[in-house]
Amino acid sequence: MNPSRIILILPCCIGDVVLATATLAALRRGYPAAHITWAVGSWSKAVVEHHPLLNDILDTGEGASPVETPPAILKFANRLRAGKYDLVVSLVRSPKMSAAVALSGIPNRAGLDSSGRGWGYNIKAKIDPDQPRHEAEIYLDVPRVLGLDVSGLYANVPVPEADRANVQALLKSEGVSRRYIVVNPAGGRNPGMTFDAKRYPPEKLAVLAARLAQTHRAQIVLIGGKQDQALLEATASNLPSPPAAQFAGTLSFGEIAALAADAFLYTGNDTGLTHLSAAAGGKTVMIMGPTDPRRYAPFAQQAIALWKPAQVSSRGVSSGVLENWDWDRDGISVDEAEAQIEAFLGRHGN
Repeated sequence: MNPSRIILILPCCIGDVVLATATLAALRRGYPAAHITWAVGSWSKAVVEHHPLLNDILDTGEGASPVETPPAILKFANRLRAGKYDLVVSLVRSPKMSAAVALSGIPNRAGLDSSGRGWGYNIKAKIDPDQPRHEAEIYLDVPRVLGLDVSGLYANVPVPEADRANVQALLKSEGVSRRYIVVNPAGGRNPGMTFDAKRYPPEKLAVLAARLAQTHRAQIVLIGGKQDQALLEATASNLPSPPAAQFAGTLSFGEIAALAADAFLYTGNDTGLTHLSAAAGGKTVMIMGPTDPRRYAPFAQQAIALWKPAQVSSRGVSSGVLENWDWDRDGISVDEAEAQIEAFLGRHGN
């Protein structure tokens, strides 16, 4: 097979899209001359729309999925047909997406087949939903079944130099004059799910950040979305002194990637921006609780997932939101987190 036009389908959400950049890299490696389009939602497209391995974006809209109703399935199938693609790579485990792809008429239809939900694909990567595997590795099963080389690939979001320059100027204007630690207390919310239990308590995160900043003589930079202002304020109020800078919804995804890439350390929850930090090459700490690091840890070389082993669903977040999670009882402590972070920094030359 030597496709000239490829469409990669994964609309949602930010963390998943970041993890799927390893699959994008496999497709580009395997088909260097192909025109590659990513069908991605409006919520997540800003993460990859300027990716150098990608040629185009097909915006699938504001929702988590563009194929929730029969008319929507037909509409999306028509959009796929109009693109005249000769290979589709679907990373969506949904019989509705399978139907849309089958109706598109694309001759080569590769996708994930979990419990028969990939019936519309004629090149199937069969997966066991009960086997805990990393999401990025599951996505890479599709390039594998296409016979492509996936060795040595990780999530990757290159940082544009213009974004790096913008961030450096912004930090200078905020008085950030030395090494800094990025702290993100937010996460757990996207168009498909609300899972606030994924957030490490702000008071614990503040204690951890303050200890790290003191040990490494670093300043603290707080980030979050526009809707996270209260979380940022709660975290800031538990710091011994105000953060050096605080950004709530004012940075683009490219600027967040640049901020993380140049930071001494990024610390956040199991959320899309933490995956973005790791994919941008930043030293990244993900604090995990009610989700399984075997599935959702950062897929990067300079990243660590902190987790106190707990009973979580073997099928991951597809099983729904875990009830009755208690960070004091079930989660990693500040002391444990600090010790593991210091060991991680020691391994990476700090």
